Amino acid sequence: MSEDYEDESVRHAYQRYGVEGFYRTQGDTYRNPHEAALRRAIAAVARAHRLDLGHVLDLACGSGEATLALRELGAAQVDGADPYTARAYQERTGQPAEPLSFEDVAAGAMAGRRYTLIVCSFAMHLVAPSWLPLLCYWLAQASPHLLVLTPHKRPQLRPEWGWDLQDEIVVERVRARLYAAHAGAEGAL
Repeated sequence: MSEDYEDESVRHAYQRYGVEGFYRTQGDTYRNPHEAALRRAIAAVARAHRLDLGHVLDLACGSGEATLALRELGAAQVDGADPYTARAYQERTGQPAEPLSFEDVAAGAMAGRRYTLIVCSFAMHLVAPSWLPLLCYWLAQASPHLLVLTPHKRPQLRPEWGWDLQDEIVVERVRARLYAAHAGAEGAL
């Protein structure tokens, strides 16, 4: 990361640059400072729920922290998507990241795709509240399960957006929330 970023927490960097500005300037070198806890949280949920890791989408994949954790757990295929960190993701995982933003997904860019699991780590709490219902709707069309990892209590996904909370596991202040797409999620909007 650039020297002027090194000593700042990510939260302070967001305040300084704005979220989009931060990732536009730091995305190529971004590393999640909570990677170890994030990996342990993913492993804890995978063990507790026997997640189907056949074809996973790592949405807002950053530099591949979740992808690498999922590979260690035996994931057959993990696709990354992030509009800002493609270089960092490629460097760490050896594969490209599709440049999809949350807004792209909310606009239907994933229509027709299917995944066994979608993982979104340390990013969904940054989505504007007005985008969350559509984003969640389209994610529910693409996968039966969604794992949201967050350092916050937000976002709280609502059943009317297509998701039912199955479990929450907290590992070193990282919240791992597993959601299941509920019956009737298709055509909910």
